[in-house]
Amino acid sequence: MEQSIFNSRYSWLLLLVLILISFSGSVDAYKNYTVGDSLGWFDKLEKPKINYDKWVADKKFSLGDFLIFNTDNNHSVIQTYNFTTYKSCDYDNALDNDTVQWSSADSSSTSTFPVSMAVPLRKVGTTYFFSSDYDGEQCQNGQHFKINVMYGQGLPRSLRDPSDDDSLAPISPISGDEESAPDTLVPSSFDHPRDVSTDDSPEPSNSISLSIFSQCLGIQLNWISVVFALAFGIC
Repeated sequence: MEQSIFNSRYSWLLLLVLILISFSGSVDAYKNYTVGDSLGWFDKLEKPKINYDKWVADKKFSLGDFLIFNTDNNHSVIQTYNFTTYKSCDYDNALDNDTVQWSSADSSSTSTFPVSMAVPLRKVGTTYFFSSDYDGEQCQNGQHFKINVMYGQGLPRSLRDPSDDDSLAPISPISGDEESAPDTLVPSSFDHPRDVSTDDSPEPSNSISLSIFSQCLGIQLNWISVVFALAFGIC
């Protein structure tokens, strides 16, 4: 009778542990964010419903996530950690170590064609994005936004650069008043994109090994599982 009760308790505990492990894995997954969802990466003159501040508002960005910019060859993708560069809607005088041009407009093209650019988030802190084309006109007309990047799981191996020692250092605006960023109008409605998990594997955890508890139950455990194992006196 005692053995039967033990087996029943063990079965329920094992099921609970597996459920907790599955939930923890889904929450921590790296994500892809499609900028502007179906509206893409454009200015208000072309798509009046664009509002990137509203799109950013309900999202949490972490190292290893990607921003997907769907636009065309008449718009550019500029990433900067310098608020002054962002405020000016111009990166001509930006430093090489604080600004990246991921995609540029093709002024020589006689036709418009779609462009898609995936930008990885590789530094903790405030990051700015804008389009600098047409003397900053697109940026001034709503094609800009800022995000705060958290550490999360840290960078996956595929995004690590051994020469970039400050990739995990917090980034703060270098200069300027954040309240004086380029103004944009807020539309009455806007669609929000869905988060999609990526296939990148997270960095190994630095937490204490759980091998002893794993041997006890015959499965791989996380710290939540250990708490339940100790509570039920399984080990």
